[in-house]
Amino acid sequence: MTTMTDETTTTPSEPGRARALFSTADFRLLRTALMHYARQTDDRDELARINALHHRLGTYVPTGD
Repeated sequence: MTTMTDETTTTPSEPGRARALFSTADFRLLRTALMHYARQTDDRDELARINALHHRLGTYVPTGD
């Protein structure tokens, strides 16, 4: 008895070129929003996380301040 199997192999295609998720203007907007939110919160742990994120976003965009 002969069993037929599908031995067609598919080669995975190479991934496409990565595209930027955010623009420079988006980073500035996010930093501004975080700054305003940081002024409103009283939670010290939350503020520490906000400050860290604000700093990381700043490494991608010159602030011009």
